[in-house]
Amino acid sequence: MQHFGIIGNPLKQSFSAKYFTEKFMREHIDADYRLFPLESIDLFPRLCAEHQFTGLNVTLPFKETVIPYLDDLDDTARKIGAVNVIKFEHGNRLKGEEVNRLTGRPRLIGYNTDTIGFSESLSSLLCQCSGLSAQRSVSALVLGTGGAAKAVIYALRQMGINVHVVSRSEGYDYTYHTLTADIIREHLLVVNCTPLGMFPDTDACADIPYEGITPQHLCYDVIYNPAETLFLSRCKAHGATVCNGLGMLYGQAQAAWRIWQC
Repeated sequence: MQHFGIIGNPLKQSFSAKYFTEKFMREHIDADYRLFPLESIDLFPRLCAEHQFTGLNVTLPFKETVIPYLDDLDDTARKIGAVNVIKFEHGNRLKGEEVNRLTGRPRLIGYNTDTIGFSESLSSLLCQCSGLSAQRSVSALVLGTGGAAKAVIYALRQMGINVHVVSRSEGYDYTYHTLTADIIREHLLVVNCTPLGMFPDTDACADIPYEGITPQHLCYDVIYNPAETLFLSRCKAHGATVCNGLGMLYGQAQAAWRIWQC
């Protein structure tokens, strides 16, 4: 049997176990998938020693802090600086066999499939959104600077979209204090990459001037639980096209499975 799971804290909001468990049952795959909430990333080595994993997903707040515990990163994860997929090589490759003989443990390789899931789901939305499809160039505001934001920013730039980042801290394009309705109007794509509004704290949202949102806007929230966050609800009230992160979840999960099985 193959063993998979997800590390993060908290994990109450995660649909990953449901997704993969249903996949394993539907496709008659001899595997299981479990949630592994960790109080600290320092507990990660012990977790790996106690389980014979084939692969793990990584969610907040560990997408960046897990990197020092890995043996290598693929090119995309290295450029992004964040990991959401770990493959455990149990001596099935020459380099892995060498490491296993020396250390007695599998070789851990980090990947980022968030960027695949996001770009695939966004591409179809851009074609459907008349306000954006008519634009020669599109500018995006990304709310947040964590691991999910890094993957989204990378994907947007790969798609040729101009990106500006909003943070609580100085050193980025805007802070929440300097963001104005006019700036919002100039960016027809707004992506929330913060955890604000995620289950169970569903009464929170990013503090932005929502009066700048228009019917020409596409507002995307990487959160998928709840299906409509307060951020999306407030944007929809101003006529924007809205989308949650469920499509991104499915896309990144499918890409993760391909990595684990290759």
